[in-house]
This record gives sequence, structure tokens and C-alpha cells, in this order.
Amino acid sequence: MDIELILRWLHVIGACVLLGTGAGIAFFMVVAVRTAKPALIAHVASTVVIADTLFTATAVIVQPITGYLLARTIGWPLTEGWVALSLILYGVIGLFWLPVVWIQIRLRDLARAADARGTALPDRFHRLYRIWFAFGFPAFAAVLAIVWLMLARPSISLF
Repeated sequence: MDIELILRWLHVIGACVLLGTGAGIAFFMVVAVRTAKPALIAHVASTVVIADTLFTATAVIVQPITGYLLARTIGWPLTEGWVALSLILYGVIGLFWLPVVWIQIRLRDLARAADARGTALPDRFHRLYRIWFAFGFPAFAAVLAIVWLMLARPSISLF
């Protein structure tokens, strides 16, 4: 059994989950919100919260573990330019993702409340949604950049 191959496979699967779940969550949430139907938005947002908990959170935990073990197995120091830049970008993703998780829960709750009252979505929903939407761009761009760094492994001097 080749431990390096297994670690690479797990690490790539984790990256695919982060990229795919992020894109899927964003797509379904945007499409749901465009309907302006609180019941539909509440349902989709509930699914988004579950998907983020099951898939994204798991990958968020697995990625640094498999990345560290892979770097150690291959002999890449964590200070290697592309590795260090990936770690920095991973931190940036976390700075955007953690508030997004909270926002998704609030969006779900606000949509549920509007549906229960039979009212339109409140202004607070729309404000939070705009923040959620805006936070997706830098986080998604950082994920794409990390995938590129993992594949290209460019020579970068940071230290």
C-alpha cells in the first residue's frame, strides 16, 4: 500500500468536495432566493446548512490533516512557497466561510419565520444575503487558487 498515493487521493477528494459543495450550495441558494418564495428558500437553506455541515465541514477538517501528512511524507516543508501560500489562502477561506455558515443559518431562520407569518422576506434577510453572496467570491477564488497551487507547485519565495 502506497501511503503517498492514498494521502494524495484523500487530499484531492477533499479539494473536490470543497470546490463542488461550495459551487453547488451557492448555485442552489442563489436560484432559491431569486424566487422570493420564503417556503422554498427555507427548504433550500435548510439543505444548504446540512450540506455545509456534512460535506464542507468534514473537508475543512480533512484537508489540513491530509495536506500536512502528504507534505511530511513527500518532504515538502510547510515553508515551501506554494505550500505556505496555500495555507495562507486556506486561512482566508476560513475568514469568509465561518461567517457564511452563520449567515446561512440566519437566512434559513428568517425565511422560515416569513413563511410561518405568510409575509415577504424582511430587509434583514436581503442585507444578510448580499453579504453571503459577496463573501462567496473571495472564498471561491481562494479555493481555485489553492487547487492551482497544488497542481502547478510553482517556485515561490515567501521567506
